[in-house]
Amino acid sequence: MPPTGLKEAAAAPGKPPARQIDYRMRVRALAPALAASAAEIDRERELPASLVEALIEAGLFRLLLPHSLGGAELLPAQYVPVVEDIAAIDASAAWCINQNSGCSMTAAYLAPAAAKAIFGGPRGILAWGPGPGEARAAPGGYRVTATWAFASGSHHASWLGCHVPVVEADGKPRLDQAGDPIVRTMLFPKSSTKFTDIWHTLGLRGTGSDQFAVTDLFVPEEFSLHAPSRGGDAVRREQGLLYCFSNLLLYAAGFGGVAMGIARSTLAAFIELARDKIPRGARVTMRDNHMTQFQVAHAEARLASARGYLLQSLETATAAAAQRGHLTLDERMTIRLAASFAIEQSVEVVDMLYQAAGATAIFNINPFERRFRDVHTVAQQLQGRQEHFETVGQHLMGLEADTSWL
Repeated sequence: MPPTGLKEAAAAPGKPPARQIDYRMRVRALAPALAASAAEIDRERELPASLVEALIEAGLFRLLLPHSLGGAELLPAQYVPVVEDIAAIDASAAWCINQNSGCSMTAAYLAPAAAKAIFGGPRGILAWGPGPGEARAAPGGYRVTATWAFASGSHHASWLGCHVPVVEADGKPRLDQAGDPIVRTMLFPKSSTKFTDIWHTLGLRGTGSDQFAVTDLFVPEEFSLHAPSRGGDAVRREQGLLYCFSNLLLYAAGFGGVAMGIARSTLAAFIELARDKIPRGARVTMRDNHMTQFQVAHAEARLASARGYLLQSLETATAAAAQRGHLTLDERMTIRLAASFAIEQSVEVVDMLYQAAGATAIFNINPFERRFRDVHTVAQQLQGRQEHFETVGQHLMGLEADTSWL
């Protein structure tokens, strides 16, 4: 059963919360349930239903949802530590929270009736993933045929979405003024899709990031949008400060939080291990070894600096956006750089501690093996790719840079 005393977390639709809810405290209340579910999450490759219900009741799928829909509408620097705290206990749960939360920011661009249809109830959870397909224009909407994968959080979602190029009724691609294909986001009930089980992976096994497909599915116009984060021109209907940020930037920052949470819990486990372990051939515990002391201090410095950089970049951008109503390209690039750096440093910290832990780290019963798998899976995802450093470097040197992931 979910912990009691959490139902007051959801604000009445249309009204901001009467008081600021401490979502990090709510994560601490859920920590025993999260920890107890970890083995099942990894084995069954999805979040168990009882845990999903607890996360819903705690409001953790509604952190980036507008106040008008009963969401928390947390600002980025408030949001990332919540994801980080969850990841320190279970990375798959944190990944799903971040993915579903980023999807929920779509509500800021939908007509109120459509947003309420998707997110109005407590189980209003949206998931999506990349893949090929098309949306053919039809009277009142589009007919969508496509197959997508990497749909994290789709097992417990109630709605799904996709980003597909639009073609006219005669099959010709719909182009923007620059001659590029117009891509729209299509949203539809999960019951309209067919799933294929493909998520057999090294890490983040519990995200249920499976493949789904639709064939000639009609999507009404009001359940689609030309999202600004994908070069579109959808009208922003929610004017809260949070929505000055794209969901792509929140994905980046949130997945940085996932990586940092994994690394932080790995460091805590390593310190505990070092207290008592005497390596074969040694005379003292690891804690009394000079190299171990160096490694712990070095890991702490890396994590603290990466975390501080990410949160400061978010706070600075938020303060600036509050003054002018939007983010500059420099600010968006800084967030991208800070998020990429957080992921990179977290991977390096986990690698160093995994190796330092010795043979202890390879056993499933110990807390290193899964964290090693999970953090390396984080780094393989699009938000963790090394090319982001190249993009920011181009911008810093005055070159034309790819802004499609900002």
